[in-house]
Amino acid sequence: MNLSSKVTLNNGIEMPWVGLGVFQSEDGGEVINAVRYAIGCGYRSIDTAAVYMNEKGVGIAVKESGVPRNELFITSKVWNTDQGYHSTLRAFGESIEKLQMDYLDLYLIHWPKGNRSIETWKAMEELYSQGKIKAIGVSNFMVHHLNEFLPECKITPAVNQVEFHPELVQPELLEFCKENAIQLEAWSPIMKGRVNDIPVLQALAAKYGKTPAQITLRWDLQKGVVTIPKSVTPKRIQSNIQIFDFELSDEDMAKIDRLDKNKRIGPDPDNIAF
Repeated sequence: MNLSSKVTLNNGIEMPWVGLGVFQSEDGGEVINAVRYAIGCGYRSIDTAAVYMNEKGVGIAVKESGVPRNELFITSKVWNTDQGYHSTLRAFGESIEKLQMDYLDLYLIHWPKGNRSIETWKAMEELYSQGKIKAIGVSNFMVHHLNEFLPECKITPAVNQVEFHPELVQPELLEFCKENAIQLEAWSPIMKGRVNDIPVLQALAAKYGKTPAQITLRWDLQKGVVTIPKSVTPKRIQSNIQIFDFELSDEDMAKIDRLDKNKRIGPDPDNIAF
């Protein structure tokens, strides 16, 4: 496995195992520089969202990178206030206009919103059938959300992007997604840098000659989870992909698994106030 390695999604589309997240990256120079630098380092997957308000900058960086569009994997998401059939079609159009792209590689429902998400999915299935999206999926869906959602789908979601890190492992969700051929993807994989303060990860970092963040990102890959660490700092963007020259032992993987506290950094999908 290396930075160019990809996982094949349930519809045959290939998705890079590692990408750059741009949550809270300011539109304009900050996000443009981060994305352009990441692509220069070899990243080929960029994850944005309408609510991040930086799709325009991502699009500029992609054009300036000089890398052909078909060699990149671009993800965006429909925000909660845009969920619904017609509003999703409109929101998608606005996203690709800001990104200056003809299509998206992956489009996600950002948060579960019950029946509104089912209407959203119908619009996404239509966009998918028109070839405007290569793969469609969801984000922040737990097992019970998926149990309610999947029977209403003509197309099974290709991806479920969720908060996933050593203190929120969600083994039941990981297993459910594997059984249903839905690829799990981790957001906030390094816990906004908090992995650096966890003694077990510090000890493993010393053992392998890596950083706690690198240990954590390698753990993601060995769990079969796509990972999209966020950074705008060149040194960290580079460091986050230096995870292909070592492998964690089964014993050390288990040590990280045991850090699970079912503890969230972000919102609870069952109690979102937006």
